[in-house]
Amino acid sequence: MLVVMDIDTKLQPQTRIQRLKASTDGTHRQLDQRIMGADPFASRERYGLFLRVQHQFHADVAPLYRSTDLNRMLPGLGERCRLEALRQDLADITGNEADSLEGQADALDLPKALGWVYVAEGSNLGAAFLLKEAEKLGLSEEFGARHLAGHPAGRGLHWRNFVASFNALPLSEAEETEAAEGARAAFRRVHGLVDDIFG
Repeated sequence: MLVVMDIDTKLQPQTRIQRLKASTDGTHRQLDQRIMGADPFASRERYGLFLRVQHQFHADVAPLYRSTDLNRMLPGLGERCRLEALRQDLADITGNEADSLEGQADALDLPKALGWVYVAEGSNLGAAFLLKEAEKLGLSEEFGARHLAGHPAGRGLHWRNFVASFNALPLSEAEETEAAEGARAAFRRVHGLVDDIFG
């Protein structure tokens, strides 16, 4: 008789990204609920508020995408920055050039900075759903929703390449804990922006 045994997934070693996702899940869920509770796709006006949230957060992380150290750790990071696309989206929606904003994440140590980058990149993975909602408002990857566009090579492949680089980083357990703290801080930052901008 052939016995097939189930493998307890809890015994399997998790990757760094999986551990990071698990340790930030609660904060992430709260943010998702807050954003969708703000009904950002009810109208172009509401969507414009959502763009302001995104614009401020991506201005926060833009210095990290220019960091020499982070680009060495995560090759091609600089090409992933979506701040300029957000500036164009805001101009499309408001008819005005987007204000220049100061970033708030440029003074972070590297492990915490990695947590902020993880949040920014993860949001791009979930942008496929948001793009479909934006399309209902007559927006597209060419007008008003550029920052939600997938990578030409595919959204999934783009994320998997990031994950592979992130998982390969030689971080200590303490540094990984700091990265998780950085990610939670980034989620809280966006939550605060939603509260401030949507009211």
